[in-house]
Amino acid sequence: MFSIFSRKRRYNDLSWIKVDVHSHLLPGLDDGSSSPEESLLMMDTLFRLGIDQFYATPHIFNRLYPNDHSSIEAAFRELQSGLKGRNLRMAYAAEYMVDADFEDLLSPTGKPLVCLPGRHVLIEMSYLEESLRIEHIISRLIELRYKPILAHPERYVFYHQEPQRLKKFKDLGCLLQLNILSLYGYYGGREQKVSEYLLKNGMIDLVGTDARQLRHVSALAHYVKKEDLSGHFKHSPLQNETLFSIA
Repeated sequence: MFSIFSRKRRYNDLSWIKVDVHSHLLPGLDDGSSSPEESLLMMDTLFRLGIDQFYATPHIFNRLYPNDHSSIEAAFRELQSGLKGRNLRMAYAAEYMVDADFEDLLSPTGKPLVCLPGRHVLIEMSYLEESLRIEHIISRLIELRYKPILAHPERYVFYHQEPQRLKKFKDLGCLLQLNILSLYGYYGGREQKVSEYLLKNGMIDLVGTDARQLRHVSALAHYVKKEDLSGHFKHSPLQNETLFSIA
């Protein structure tokens, strides 16, 4: 397992993340980047912060963003041409909203999911209300030999008063992915406190930027210069590079 303490590093950048496993860098698919130019500018900024490997994970949420493998691959191919001459590596997966439509995909007639390597599947819920049958759906994913990753658990307001409830996902075999901006307090104090709780209790496996617009990467650049986060991860060694390094 990769540890950010395995060798000496400077912590005035984000090079310790190695691989950004959650971003919305593909243009025109969701509430993320609106153009290839914006995508490349965001990636260039993140590269200067020390990240050179990216997974684009656009939303698949039929009511708002009815993406599928074909639409995601097309946007990825369009952006790839702009990566020539840049020392960046990129691949794609998806971020699935856990709802009735997603559960239908897990039926015998459902299409294969758009996964991260190793059949890892990034899932999310509404920030305001826990998805119905979430535990059943995670168990179903594992039964189908997928490996679920719950995105940004620190942002779900229904766990803020009792963050220990998130342990049920770990007990089910689900990985947890923290948004790095949450730890900086970008989304608010409660998200920051839950982030610290999860890290202190060894519950976080992965970190992502969840970058959608230039304001997110600009905020990261601002925070990184001011604060060293290395001490937060001693109980939660990251698996970003171990699981998802892009060849």
